[in-house]
Amino acid sequence: MRVVNNVHAFIWNSLISNNCNTYLIDGPTRILIDPGHIRLFDHVQKGFEELGMKIEDIGLVICTHAHPDHIEAVQLFKDTQALIAFHEKEWQFIKTMDSYLNSSFGINKDSLTPDFFLKEGELFIQGLKLKIFFTPGHSPGSISIYWPEQKALFPGDLIFKEGIGRTDLPGGDSRLLKESIKRISELEIEELLPGHGEIIPNRDEVEANFDFIEQFWFPQI
Repeated sequence: MRVVNNVHAFIWNSLISNNCNTYLIDGPTRILIDPGHIRLFDHVQKGFEELGMKIEDIGLVICTHAHPDHIEAVQLFKDTQALIAFHEKEWQFIKTMDSYLNSSFGINKDSLTPDFFLKEGELFIQGLKLKIFFTPGHSPGSISIYWPEQKALFPGDLIFKEGIGRTDLPGGDSRLLKESIKRISELEIEELLPGHGEIIPNRDEVEANFDFIEQFWFPQI
């Protein structure tokens, strides 16, 4: 599903299995954001085929955070040219979850090792400029990705349509979540592409959604 120029969304709609939305920035280097669960990657693979692509065409995989439903499928890219990147605090978080990942998902943390760490600031990939925002709260090293040229925000599980990321999971912090949401609400956003659920497709709806979050959810966390 094409969202805006050079952005494609692979939306997860199943009510039975949990998985994240995955996004493709089709730039000079093709960037995949949040590849999801490895066993459910077929829906992204089908999207690639519709675009005349294959997994080997991806040059960079960015994970907004390290929960298995967002990061597990990075293992599929270990034997390709793609580089893997996420925040250093999330790598430390993965290390604390090592036994859980092994017992529950059969994931060895070494198979998730990033090629480099992301930090707050500008990220240039062959002339394409992204801005990385450190937005903890849902997890200790969560990031949001902003593409200024398209005014598109990829917030991971920080914020959704009429919803917010959970803070009752290990590493969650409701105070930090509120602070992170307030920060990104100040951006000029015309496309909000969350980690789960529906895309919010225009500035008025994005601003209305931030207002709803502040009025409805902030008093509850």
